[in-house]
Amino acid sequence: MLDVLTIGSATRDAFFKGINFLIVEDDRLITKKGICLPLGAKITVPSVYFMTGGGATNTAVVFKKMGLKTGAIFRVGKDVSGETIKREMIKEGIELNLVQEDRDKPTAYSVILLTDFGERTILNYKGANEFFSSKEIPVKKINARWLFLGSLGKNPKNLEFFLGLKKRQGIKMAINPGKYELSFLKNYPQFLSLFDIFICNQEEASYLSDVDYLKEGLIFQKLDSLINGIVVMTKGKKGVSVSDGQYLYSARIVNYRKFIKKPLKVEKELKQPDATGAGDAFAATFTSFLIKKNVINEKNIEEAMRLALINSSSVVNFLGAKTGILDWKNIQKNKLNQIKIKKIKL
Repeated sequence: MLDVLTIGSATRDAFFKGINFLIVEDDRLITKKGICLPLGAKITVPSVYFMTGGGATNTAVVFKKMGLKTGAIFRVGKDVSGETIKREMIKEGIELNLVQEDRDKPTAYSVILLTDFGERTILNYKGANEFFSSKEIPVKKINARWLFLGSLGKNPKNLEFFLGLKKRQGIKMAINPGKYELSFLKNYPQFLSLFDIFICNQEEASYLSDVDYLKEGLIFQKLDSLINGIVVMTKGKKGVSVSDGQYLYSARIVNYRKFIKKPLKVEKELKQPDATGAGDAFAATFTSFLIKKNVINEKNIEEAMRLALINSSSVVNFLGAKTGILDWKNIQKNKLNQIKIKKIKL
């Protein structure tokens, strides 16, 4: 039996680095700033790095490196990118007997344009990911203690399938939802009670709760009334807050270098700040510790938060979603208490 089966997206990622972008300001842009290149010109790209990403593959590697027997379900095209992703997962020791292959749509692909000052713009083609199909999953072959759900494609019946599985089999379930899952759960909030661990960022928590982004206490009050399990809200550079319905736990980001036994052996060119995969690293590390302990209590929640902060800190310091993922054995567990956690009664 698997400890955890992660279900969601898989992508082939291309990082374009070193392009001399012109930075422009324009109120028509969502962020009010943009990157500009001359129309019709041929631009030389100094550096390109090809990697893999997507929630299912990123979290699967984290779970495996945290010492759990792990499987993954995702959908790829019948192409070179799909084969590359599968080979990488097999090399990591991830079980892939339920992976889906789409004969019509190509594997999802992302082009990440990196600026010299650490910002990025992502061009994302969803491809086969959007056509993930729960109909192609033989229920009898799902043999895991936990399911970890991510983005499940555009068909809401995919999420309904796993919610039904939870009801029938009582299997433990965590989720870091994509936009389609968030939309479904906002329209049908009664299903939120089925999750043992619910993980989202601050913007998503505000959307789901219909509470102002800055009113953290009210956000958790609303989500705790809907979700019986643990609620995790990541806040980027401001850290993370977690509720178990009894207490609200909060912690700031950390420097992973203080908590590892030896530096990661990574190419010099890949030692660059990049937030790709940081959320997946936090979510899977947090969940993995609670799976390992098999008990969710105050002490284990705090330890899970500390480990997740360390791993996500490592990931954001390297190019790509998987480059900086830490191995369980490389984390100095005796130093975890150095990470302070604020706890208040709800």
